[in-house]
Amino acid sequence: MGTMRLLLVDDEERFLSTTQSLLKRRGLEAMTATNGADGMRALAEQPVDVVILDVKMPGADGLEVLREIKHKHPLVEVIMLTGHATVESAIDGMKLGAFDYLMKPCDVDVLIQKAAEANDRKQAAEEKIRKAKIDRIISDPLSVLENDEA
Repeated sequence: MGTMRLLLVDDEERFLSTTQSLLKRRGLEAMTATNGADGMRALAEQPVDVVILDVKMPGADGLEVLREIKHKHPLVEVIMLTGHATVESAIDGMKLGAFDYLMKPCDVDVLIQKAAEANDRKQAAEEKIRKAKIDRIISDPLSVLENDEA
């Protein structure tokens, strides 16, 4: 397994630059985006394992962006991050598929630990999919040829 690929999406540029710098000091690389649209573009252009997503942003809020991420990139894990947590937004985020929910300011070690847990879950899901494909090929080798012709 390679290095965990992170994407930080937050409208607070100071938070992005500080967090990105702290992650880099711990040997992790993270891309950044200052809004949901830029975050979705980054996801389309680069492979990402875990998104750290602010709930409150101008334009599309974090819950809307979470919904879009899970629709277009269902295996990408998302950790919601906010300074304005409410029980309702936490429940909504979890219902929409968020891996977890953290309050700002958040200790970078806690963030890294949650991201590692989220990445482990993504890797396990990808492995399960690979195993299912291999099992299907073993049980029906001709299905590979049929899918190639389609």
